Amino acid sequence: MPLRALIVEDEPLAARRLADMLARQPDPVQVIGTAEAVSQAVQLLQTGPAPDVLFLDIHLADGLSFEIFEQATVRCPVIFTTAYDQYALQAFKVNSVDYLLKPIDEEELQAALRKLRERLPAAAAATPAPAFDPALLAQLVQQMQQGAPPAASYKTQFVVRVGEHLKVVPLDQIAYFFSLEKATFLQTTEGRKFVVDYTMDQLETLLDPRRFFRLNRAYLAQQSAIQDIIHYTNSRLQTVLKPAAPDAQVLVSREKVNVFKSWLDR
Repeated sequence: MPLRALIVEDEPLAARRLADMLARQPDPVQVIGTAEAVSQAVQLLQTGPAPDVLFLDIHLADGLSFEIFEQATVRCPVIFTTAYDQYALQAFKVNSVDYLLKPIDEEELQAALRKLRERLPAAAAATPAPAFDPALLAQLVQQMQQGAPPAASYKTQFVVRVGEHLKVVPLDQIAYFFSLEKATFLQTTEGRKFVVDYTMDQLETLLDPRRFFRLNRAYLAQQSAIQDIIHYTNSRLQTVLKPAAPDAQVLVSREKVNVFKSWLDR
């Protein structure tokens, strides 16, 4: 029987990438469900088939993933997926098999799955399943709410190519990043754009989340570049970026609206 996995990840592209990686394993892992929010994950755990492993991102659309343990009984091992190394080291102690830093490396995923398979016979024999430590969960939640890791751990500049030359673009001169026709561009405050060798998912892990926000799949903007925010249909928000964005409308993803408001109101 293949291992059954539940993926909890609020970025659809990241969830699909992980699912594809799991399907490519020598012993493929069956993804029995995906959830983008705490509420969706709780419903799947309560009503769906029981997973053998839970791949769990820390930041979700409607809160922190640790809230799942307060609302549902989690009896399977957990592999945390996170961009925050210092939190992952602590999360590893909370009944997790392993943690994977984003962007997820395929070899590290294989190692985590090997460790999981080694543990499964012992876990199956244990009655009841190991409980999650409420005190440690509370500590992790508190730390996450206090803020992200120090800004020094994030990129402060990017090197771009201009003809045969290389140019250094400091973070203060970057307005936003956007993807277009399978390429990723850096847009400067002066209105110039350069191709960068990163995906949007990678940039999201490399940039300080206190300064940059992933508005949707195609745009990741610095707060100073957001000139206006307009109410749109179906409780959505439209942003006006400076310099003007290539797309006529840059909307905040529906599932991120509340998180975006909280990010602004700090």
